Amino acid sequence: MDYHSVGEIVYLPLTFLMINVAATTILLFSVCFLFLVSFFLAGGEVAFFSLTSKDLNLLKTRKQPSFQRILGLLEQPKILLASMLIANSFVNIGIILISDLLINEWLTFYQVGFWWAFLIKVVSVTFLLVLFAEVLPKVWATHHKVWFASTSSLIIEIFNRIFFRLSKRFVHLSDNIERSVASSKLSAMDNSDLDDAIDLLPENEATVEEKKILKGIRKFGDTTVKQIMRTRLDVSGIAANEPFEDIVRQVKELNYSRLPVYKNNLDEILGTLHTKDLLTHIHQPPGFDWHPLIRPPYFVHEQKLIEDLMQEFRTKRVHFAIVVDEFGGTSGIVTLEDIIEEIIGEIKDEFDDEEIGYRKIDDFNYIFEGKTMINDVCKAINMPIDTFDAQRGESDSLAGLILEIAGEFPQVNESLITDHFTFVPLEINKNRIDKIKLVIHPPMPVE
Repeated sequence: MDYHSVGEIVYLPLTFLMINVAATTILLFSVCFLFLVSFFLAGGEVAFFSLTSKDLNLLKTRKQPSFQRILGLLEQPKILLASMLIANSFVNIGIILISDLLINEWLTFYQVGFWWAFLIKVVSVTFLLVLFAEVLPKVWATHHKVWFASTSSLIIEIFNRIFFRLSKRFVHLSDNIERSVASSKLSAMDNSDLDDAIDLLPENEATVEEKKILKGIRKFGDTTVKQIMRTRLDVSGIAANEPFEDIVRQVKELNYSRLPVYKNNLDEILGTLHTKDLLTHIHQPPGFDWHPLIRPPYFVHEQKLIEDLMQEFRTKRVHFAIVVDEFGGTSGIVTLEDIIEEIIGEIKDEFDDEEIGYRKIDDFNYIFEGKTMINDVCKAINMPIDTFDAQRGESDSLAGLILEIAGEFPQVNESLITDHFTFVPLEINKNRIDKIKLVIHPPMPVE
């Protein structure tokens, strides 16, 4: 017969109780952590996929790691969504299992029957999941989408990397199923469909000019400043150390109503000089101090939408802005006239040059200036605006497109062939492609 001391008999239940309390604490901590993760996953789903093009353009101008992480994740939106849904499912399953263990421990103490215990578990866990993993995060993310996407981006990126391969397979399977069962076209029209619909309008409803205006209105909300601005190479400015008589001479030669004033170069803009401000001082002596006439500069970033810029022009009562890039350097200038031209077409006045930037040799051969915008090239050759989207990368000018196609700086008269086009650089000045010949390959005859 074994004999145990009273101390040993008391010690065993206390040890068991301590282990039980520690396990319960760990489970409580785990379920709270999983609720937090589910909170960010559910809200992140709403936040990420409710970001508009305006929000994304704003994020591109910021250098915070969280903002760049958002842009990187949204490069593959289908895979991102699949990863978030898979991760949220696993997290919610973990919440249910751990909650079941915790509630079981509590209900065992009160000796609750099976069906009552089952009902309590279903109601309590469902209530907590709906409240903290669905309603609250999604309402919060709807009202603070940029902040919520930024805050949850790290957690979402971790799960996206964990489930990337699985999500990619699910997306591939889903795309195959969608292609196999889809029997009708999508009802929503893309931009090219809208342009085609405008072109089909009869002449008695819309003239050619009115159709151009309708197309301009259609694309107005998606156009950025970078797409319409006058590039730095074409900007004429005034040095701050120029004497008054030279300023008057330059204003007469340039025939611009507003000119940027810089200190050492165009990256150090001091302000804007309105030529009308010089009229009352035109007869001043040569040593006249013209610097008080300089007005404060108005800066905008490249990715700003012209729709927003036009509204700011109206409220601030300015017609001229300096466009800066992500590093703070001057990219070019943009005016109210540039914005209006996007809707109604090019506006010509008595001071505009008649040169149009390209020369048509025949229906299949053109010569363009390297600085010509790709969109203008497409218009000149009567091709859709997205003709060169697959090759252009981040380029906006024809010279940039040439560099994207060649992969290196090309030689003069080197033929660069892509799809149905051949590009031949005709004039290269140092590191600048000045003139380019564009050859359109005629379609092959059908036998």
